[in-house]
Amino acid sequence: MKQKTESLLVLGFIGTLFLNSLFLFMLPHQRFSELENRYLQNDPHLTWDNLLFKKYAEEAESFVTDHFPFRDKWVWVKSTAEQYSLQQENNGIYKGKEGYLFEKFLEPIYKKIQQYTESVTQFASNHPKVSMTFMLAPTSVGLYPERLPWLAPSYPQKKVNRFVDNQMKKGLEFIDGFDILSPRASEPIYYRTDHHWTTCGAYLTYIAFAEQKGWQSLSQKDFLIQTVSNSFLGSYHTRSQFNGLSPDTIQVYTPRDSIPTKIYIADTNRTMTSMYDTSFLAKKDQYSYFLGGVHALMKSLRPNRLNKINY
Repeated sequence: MKQKTESLLVLGFIGTLFLNSLFLFMLPHQRFSELENRYLQNDPHLTWDNLLFKKYAEEAESFVTDHFPFRDKWVWVKSTAEQYSLQQENNGIYKGKEGYLFEKFLEPIYKKIQQYTESVTQFASNHPKVSMTFMLAPTSVGLYPERLPWLAPSYPQKKVNRFVDNQMKKGLEFIDGFDILSPRASEPIYYRTDHHWTTCGAYLTYIAFAEQKGWQSLSQKDFLIQTVSNSFLGSYHTRSQFNGLSPDTIQVYTPRDSIPTKIYIADTNRTMTSMYDTSFLAKKDQYSYFLGGVHALMKSLRPNRLNKINY
């Protein structure tokens, strides 16, 4: 009886591996994962160099991981099982209070931060005629540490900001985001399921920055504030796959006095006449509604100079 049971287990294991391998090659391969909001690994390239430097093995491993049969379903099952076991962290994301998700923030390597800071100050010193301001904004876990799960470890971001402030040299103005956002922490500054701040958070920062620079800012009455989505589940949800969350709302602030907009996008070599791309509202990555996503270089073009700018 024992031998028969062991034989069934072996056959079942081998059969499972065979079926998974069969599905891996038979099912169509996606190029982009809407669920994870990223491009998946292409077919591994078999060359002598790739074999010699183990790149082929790395690409093959990534390919199998990314295209594992019914991977999205398995990710959901894993996340659901961990939630039923009362686990409050998944893939570096905490499930906090009031529906907030937070990225784990542990003590950084200060030597690396110093290197980054030196690069910024060096860039400023290379352009002495340009007035530059460096604003270091906290992430949501830095502004709302009280909303973390009980006993969840988190390093205070204020210490990091103070360290960066002390490293900055003359000629580069430093603005601590905590000074701007902490007094308004009761307002919806950050999305609950995403790492970005909301349009409201961006507006509050704009007001504080304009006041510090002595600029005349626009009040909220000067904008038409509209809700363009009530179903936004952002990057923290994508990484953690926690279920049962209420989606975020995306708002857009449109100046009541129309302002012509022309933006050149270098990596796609095209010009936008709006700061918003509504096509993304029907996708998982709804935040790319703003500016059509992340780009290597964008330039704001004045209408009367369009014919004088060469790229």
